[in-house]
Amino acid sequence: MENLNALRVFVRVAEVRNFAEAGRRLGLTASAVSKAILRLERDLGVRLLNRTTRRVGLTNDGLEFFERCRQILVDVEAAEMRLAHTTAIPRGRLRIHMPVGFARRVVLPVLAELMDEHPDLLIDVELGERNVDLAEEGMDAVIRFGDLPNSGLLARRLCGVRFVACAAPAYLQRHGIPQTPDDLNAHSCIGYATRWSGHYREWRFAAEGGSGSKNVSGRLNINNVEAMFDAAVAGHGVAMLATYIVCDAVRNGALQIVLKDHIAPATPIWVVYLPGRQNTPRVRWLLETLQNIISSSPPWDNII
Repeated sequence: MENLNALRVFVRVAEVRNFAEAGRRLGLTASAVSKAILRLERDLGVRLLNRTTRRVGLTNDGLEFFERCRQILVDVEAAEMRLAHTTAIPRGRLRIHMPVGFARRVVLPVLAELMDEHPDLLIDVELGERNVDLAEEGMDAVIRFGDLPNSGLLARRLCGVRFVACAAPAYLQRHGIPQTPDDLNAHSCIGYATRWSGHYREWRFAAEGGSGSKNVSGRLNINNVEAMFDAAVAGHGVAMLATYIVCDAVRNGALQIVLKDHIAPATPIWVVYLPGRQNTPRVRWLLETLQNIISSSPPWDNII
């Protein structure tokens, strides 16, 4: 027998004792049902059914075979249901890449707690800002900021985030408060040093019709936003940081936002993944978890 379909056809016929009715319940024609039974009898080398013009009955061999087949199908159905339940549970290794600050401040504190619900799930988190080739590196997902290139990957928007220029109140008392982006030329700015390239990340400011950018760097430039945050709190200069990083420090007075009239529009945050991966239980769990963790209107921007 090639598969279980022939057994299913036989059991249905044995239950209703009618080819046409069995076919109706199975979505088959009476002729297809009859041919399936004939093939099954040929494969087994025994006659299973007695056929007359009015009814269908089981032979002795057919009766014994029917009882065994019915139990087999019950067991198969139970196994399929168990497998469906098992495969719906996130398990195995989940690899995800995300920016350092976003991971530490937003995702990881909650993600670690939710993992307790799935003891068979193992998560490898890589922190950084580099471009990740999901297919080549075997990564399941990556969190990215900004506009996405047309890459054939799938993406789900998580939220938007504002970036603000801020400094310690003690620094601003000594050096004054900048009123325009050009005033930053006279200040100590803590730039983000882009790894490998030797360049510094541009600071975005509101401009007519959207946003504009300014090349900003200073004597202290760092390639880690958490270290930039620490340097700003310590009074070493003005830093451009995401609101989810500085919100608590702004609320407790450790940092002060400057250039509030020049804050650029929100930058979108995405979770990006390969086509088809969203159907795997662990990636589906990740997407749903991130959507639950992160509000589409996050509270971080309330400090502006």
